[in-house]
Amino acid sequence: MATMTNGIPVSAMAEATVLPYTYGLNGVDVPVDNLSSKGLFTSIAIVFLAILVIRLVQAGVAHLRHLTSMSESSAGLEKYWSQDGGSYWSTAKRDLLYAPLGNRRHNRELQLSKAINVGTIPSRFDTLLLGLYFASNIVYTLLLDYSVIDKAAVWAEIRGRTGHLSVVNAVLVFVFAGRNNPLISIFGLSFDTFNLFHRWGGRIVIIEALVHTIAWGVNEHAAKGWEGINAAFATSSFIQFGLIGTVALLIILFQSPSAIRHAFYETFLHCHQVLAFFALLGIFYHAKLGLLPQLQYVIANICIWSYDRLLRWARILYRNVSLRQGLTKVIVEALPGEACRVTCFLPRPWSYNPGMHAYIYLPAVSLWMSHPFSIAWSSTRGYHPADEKLPTSTADFALPSRPCNSLSFVIAKRSGMTASLYALAASTPSRTIQISGLVEGPYGPAHSLHSYGTVLLFAGGAGITHQLGHVRALLAAYAAGTTAARRITLVWTVRSTEQLEWVRPWMDEILGMPGRREALHVLLFITKPNETYEIRSASERVKMFPGRPRPQWLVEEAWRKRVGAMTVGVCGPGAFADDVRAAVRGLEGGGVVDFWEEAFTW
Repeated sequence: MATMTNGIPVSAMAEATVLPYTYGLNGVDVPVDNLSSKGLFTSIAIVFLAILVIRLVQAGVAHLRHLTSMSESSAGLEKYWSQDGGSYWSTAKRDLLYAPLGNRRHNRELQLSKAINVGTIPSRFDTLLLGLYFASNIVYTLLLDYSVIDKAAVWAEIRGRTGHLSVVNAVLVFVFAGRNNPLISIFGLSFDTFNLFHRWGGRIVIIEALVHTIAWGVNEHAAKGWEGINAAFATSSFIQFGLIGTVALLIILFQSPSAIRHAFYETFLHCHQVLAFFALLGIFYHAKLGLLPQLQYVIANICIWSYDRLLRWARILYRNVSLRQGLTKVIVEALPGEACRVTCFLPRPWSYNPGMHAYIYLPAVSLWMSHPFSIAWSSTRGYHPADEKLPTSTADFALPSRPCNSLSFVIAKRSGMTASLYALAASTPSRTIQISGLVEGPYGPAHSLHSYGTVLLFAGGAGITHQLGHVRALLAAYAAGTTAARRITLVWTVRSTEQLEWVRPWMDEILGMPGRREALHVLLFITKPNETYEIRSASERVKMFPGRPRPQWLVEEAWRKRVGAMTVGVCGPGAFADDVRAAVRGLEGGGVVDFWEEAFTW
């Protein structure tokens, strides 16, 4: 016999009192939901505004320093600019902006074994922002009406709040994921930084979506039991689309840990994009069928995604297709030291700032997939028409046809696409192939080094591609008298002398530039030379050493001999970059020294 209360079965009473809080906006505090989203966007806007103010001040100081330090007679001003005028800013750089979370480790990957990589540790500043971001979402979620006694009403409020915040946070996740994210150029932040917040923001979205689903399930179970939940899954389109969105998000969560991303990156990326599409599709129809006010945020996500995709396709078509010049041609050379030099001959003019990167599509190797690489070099050369025979040697590529811009990249052999590309080029007698391809870009914030009197650039392996453009631009400006740079030092670490061939043509061009002997020092470190006789220094300005460099000593030596303000940049393995970072942090407070790192921690 069913339990009775005042002559009414308890199950019927539960259904009558709980069921209204299971669907729709009953129990949902819409005004507080809207207040939470406004608070979230406002707090993020305040952070970005503070970053923008700092960037504008930095840009103004750099511009003034550049203008006053270009001439040879500006020694007094260079000394002025080398002095640190504010201890607070130096302390902030040393202990917050440049600081790893702990003592030293930041971009050195955490590995459980050689095959299992669990990612990197965010910097201290990024961790602070992420902590505040997490905390704000928890606070907004817990802004409940605690005077309500009815548990069903409380669960309904939690359902509404977490669903609202999940969709609102997804707007940020979609913005941060875009290659054409306008915030990158506005605030001078790297794609790697936004990618970090994309990953952690995505986790918040998934957690809130899961809590939203659980809150619905609690009330549905209280009203109708498991039979009611199963019936809703089977008959309600509104619930079915919500379930599609939640399940897709949960699969993203389980297939996105760093170990899986690194081991199966291309598979992960395909699955990630498909799952994100189904998550967005499910949430869109869930909000539309339920007449929910969050539909506007879902539409905003669709617009953001569409904007990024359309702009990417427009870039690709414009850069790579011309009725007069034809299509982009790609020459791939398999080089000693297991790397490829990839030169793309584009039919349209192309310009970029040093340090920027581009995405390369090579259908013969990776179908529609694209991969980012730093632009190593650019020039105006000719390319062969489509009906030309396949070249038999690199000399054939010097035959001019029609002038066009060329971009060059160095791609080290690793796994996946890079291994397939190297194998394809190395399999030919000439170790050189011509294939079809597309280039998308350029991307990345403009990072000028012309206001610094001393520039110290570190590169490890293929990281040299990021630094060559800076060296080339600085030397050209030095010869023209339009830069403050007086001492430029390039430190490049490779495993063997064979790897020096990766950039030899471009390095020869740099070493032949006017002013090179006065301004540029090149230090080459060979960590595993085959023979000791291979280590030969070409001159006092181009030196070669066996073994690994000591970043601490090199940074301090450049510091002692500095002219004007000093900047130190690094692009290379994580442990190497962490050593350079630690060396620079040790100098903060003694004068003006800035640090920057180029990394792509996917």
